[in-house]
Amino acid sequence: MKLIPTTILTGFLGSGKTTLLKRILSEAHGQKIAVVENEFGEENIDSEILVSDTTEQIVQMSNGCICCTIREDLRATLHSLAEKKRKGELHFDRVVIETTGLADPGPVAQTFFMDDEVAESYLLDSILTLVDAKHATTQLNERQEARRQVGFADRIFISKAELVAAKELDALKHRLSHMNPRAPQSVVHFGEVAIKDVLDLYGFNLNAKLDIDPDFLKDEHAHHDHGHGETHVHGPACDHPSHHHDGAHDHGAGHHHHVDDDVKSFVFKSPRAFDPARLEDFLGAIVNIYGPRMLRYKGVLYMKDTERKVIFQGVHQLMGSDLGPEWGPDEVRQSKMVFIGIDLPQDILRQGLEQSLV
Repeated sequence: MKLIPTTILTGFLGSGKTTLLKRILSEAHGQKIAVVENEFGEENIDSEILVSDTTEQIVQMSNGCICCTIREDLRATLHSLAEKKRKGELHFDRVVIETTGLADPGPVAQTFFMDDEVAESYLLDSILTLVDAKHATTQLNERQEARRQVGFADRIFISKAELVAAKELDALKHRLSHMNPRAPQSVVHFGEVAIKDVLDLYGFNLNAKLDIDPDFLKDEHAHHDHGHGETHVHGPACDHPSHHHDGAHDHGAGHHHHVDDDVKSFVFKSPRAFDPARLEDFLGAIVNIYGPRMLRYKGVLYMKDTERKVIFQGVHQLMGSDLGPEWGPDEVRQSKMVFIGIDLPQDILRQGLEQSLV
């Protein structure tokens, strides 16, 4: 059986996840989609568009989609869906998992790597995060879950943009790209997103986007990282103005008035080749210590003794790598890596990566 592509949909309460899901469940897109819903969500889809029948866990929709509420562990639900598909009891092409508004998508994503049975049946496609422009500033300031959801995203959809001034929206976009430069952002109305922007994005497929989002290292992000991919490293005694959460912040469009979010991105580039054994030892040690704080990390690596690119990525403590295509004859060989995490020690990372170079 071909692997079942799966999308994780996350976002804070009221950001429009339910509207987007209703659209996916009712639109005639010719695909049969199974939606797996964490039922502690504040707005259950069931109440509005499904017949609420608590005895039946799986409800068939008019356009052939199915909706399924998690009453047990996510792994068990995914196992059971895959088995029903194998036996021909259920017909669906892909799965969308809606996490609750308060969830950290990390453990959901890890299920696809850690559980052998899930890994043999499913392919994690991408994590989509909806951000409510009207309430984003407060949510991002006050809730780490909201910041983590942004850090994990392969793509960010900003909803309710029509409710805020252009200057405020601009500031939000800058803040989001400061936290996660590798996720393209789009402004959407009422959660109305074209299906092509939601499915088959290959955010987790190591070989599908070998250039690793070519835009994420472009210089439009230079004002976030002072031009060298280096952000301000805060020590405990740091008196950087953005630490003072006294409500007197300027959330205007001034690019340098960011709240100093604990979720930050850090980019490392080098034209020198990596020594595979040294790099593996260093990354293994870093993941061991900082794994829970490392949300997503990804890169194209120039390795000693191979003519091919090495593509690597990880979520928390789990990382994997794959051989990509050969370096082109005129291509500049260099490594590019991006790390997105919570208060990651950039000086230690940079030093360790430098020491892993040949």
